Amino acid sequence: MADNNDVFDVVVIGAGPVGLNAAARAVRGGLTAAVVEERLAGGECEYYACIPSKALLWPMETAAEASRMPGLELSGPIDAAAVLAHRDETVSHRDDRHNVTWVENLPATFVRGHGRLAGPLRAEAATPDGGTRTLRARHAVVVATGSAPAIPDVPGLREAHPWTNREATSAEQVPKRLAVIGGGPVACEMSQALHSLGAQETTMLVRGDRLLERAEPFAGDMVAASMRESGIDVHFGRSATRVDRPAPGGPVTVHTDDGAQVDADELLLGTGRRPAVDDIGLETIGLQAKGPIEVDDSMRATAVPDGWLYAIGDVNGRNLLTHMGKYQARVCGDVIAARATGRPDDRPGLRDTADDRGAPQVVFTEPQVCMVGRTESRARADGFPVRTVEYDIGEVSGAEVRGVGYTGRAKLVVDEDRRVLLGATFVAPDIDNLLHSATITVNAEVPLDQLWHAVPPFPTVSEVWLRLLEEYGL
Repeated sequence: MADNNDVFDVVVIGAGPVGLNAAARAVRGGLTAAVVEERLAGGECEYYACIPSKALLWPMETAAEASRMPGLELSGPIDAAAVLAHRDETVSHRDDRHNVTWVENLPATFVRGHGRLAGPLRAEAATPDGGTRTLRARHAVVVATGSAPAIPDVPGLREAHPWTNREATSAEQVPKRLAVIGGGPVACEMSQALHSLGAQETTMLVRGDRLLERAEPFAGDMVAASMRESGIDVHFGRSATRVDRPAPGGPVTVHTDDGAQVDADELLLGTGRRPAVDDIGLETIGLQAKGPIEVDDSMRATAVPDGWLYAIGDVNGRNLLTHMGKYQARVCGDVIAARATGRPDDRPGLRDTADDRGAPQVVFTEPQVCMVGRTESRARADGFPVRTVEYDIGEVSGAEVRGVGYTGRAKLVVDEDRRVLLGATFVAPDIDNLLHSATITVNAEVPLDQLWHAVPPFPTVSEVWLRLLEEYGL
C-alpha cells in the first residue's frame, strides 16, 4: 500500500476517552482532526477497566446493601454467569463500531493502526494491512496513549503470565483460588469482585502496612476489615520473591519473603501502572523513549521546541484517573483551538488547576472510598496550616434508615488560615453521591462560613456535612 500524506489541524494518537475528548474539543473549536488507534476505540477504561470492573462490583455492593435491610433475604450466591454476561453487554462485546462512528460524526477522521511520532508535526500509522499512513498536523499533535500495568521484577513473574486489570475484567470464568499482589485500587476492587463471584480462596499480598496507601489511613483499615469479614485473606508486609508456574494455564505458586507460599489457580497483579510510551516515536523528536511526558498547565509538552506537542491523560503522569484525563483533554483541545485561531489562550478556564487542587477519586470497594483533594499528611507536607474534623457517618439519621449495620467515616482537611477545605474523604457503603459536593467545595474554595448555609436535606446521609461543620465549631 502506498503512503498517504494527509494534512489535519490536529492529529491525536490514542482513541481512549482522553483522546476522543481532545479531538471533540478541537473540532468544536473549528479545527480538523484525525484520531489514530491500534486497538479498540474507547480505550482501556471502556473495555478493560472502569466500565467492566464496575459491572462486576455492583452485584456485590447491591447484595451487601440488601443484607443490611431487615426483611430482604438473598436466595443464594451471586449468579456469576449472569454477571459476566451483563459485563459483556456493558462493553458492547468489545465491538468499537459505535466509537468509530462517533469520531466520524464529529466530524473527524479515524485511522486504524499503531500510531507513532515521525518528526515535528508528523505522525505515522502502521495499518492492519501492513502499510503506513503518514499524517501531518498544521498546529498540534496530541499524545493520548494512556498507561500500561507495571510488572515488578520478580523471578518467574512474567513467565507465569499473571492477570492484570485486562484479564481480570474480561475473565470468562472465575478462578476458585486467587492470589493478588498489591494493595491499590485495582487490587482491592478486583479482589472483592472476584471473591464475591466465586473465588473462594482469595489471598492478598501487600508490601506495605495498609491498603490504599494514598488515602487517609482509616480508609484502608475499613476496607481491609470488610475484606477479612468476607473471607479474603489479607497479608501486610509481604513481598513476592519468586513465582512458579510449571505449565501454562496451570496452578501458580507465589513464594514470599517470609518463607511461605501461596498456591492459586490465577495470580492478579495490582502493582501500579506506567506511562505507555513504548514505540511511540519520542526519539524522532529528540526525547528519550520513557515517560511520563512532562507538560505545563495547558498540556503542552515542556521539552519540545515550538510548542506543537501535547500529552494528556496517564501518559503525562499527572493523574491516572479517567475523568481527570478527560478534563485535561478538554483543556488541551480548547487551548489548541484558541492558539490556532488567534484567540486568547491565557483564560483561567484554559489551564489545568484541578489536578493539584482537587482531583476526585472513588474506589468502588465495599465500603466505598471517596476522596478529593489533599489528605492530612499531604496537606501538612505541603506546608498548609491544617486542622481536621471527623465524624461517624453511621450516626446521622439518613444512615439509620439505610439498614442495620450501616456505618462509615468522614474526614475534612481544613486550611485553618483561609478556612477552606483542602480535602475530604468519605468511607461508607454507596457513598459516592457525596463526593461531587466535596469536589465543588474544594475546587471553588468555598469558605466554611458560607458552606454552613448549604443545608443538607433530612433524612439523608449528606447530613454528615452539617455534623462535620458542627464538629469544626460552626
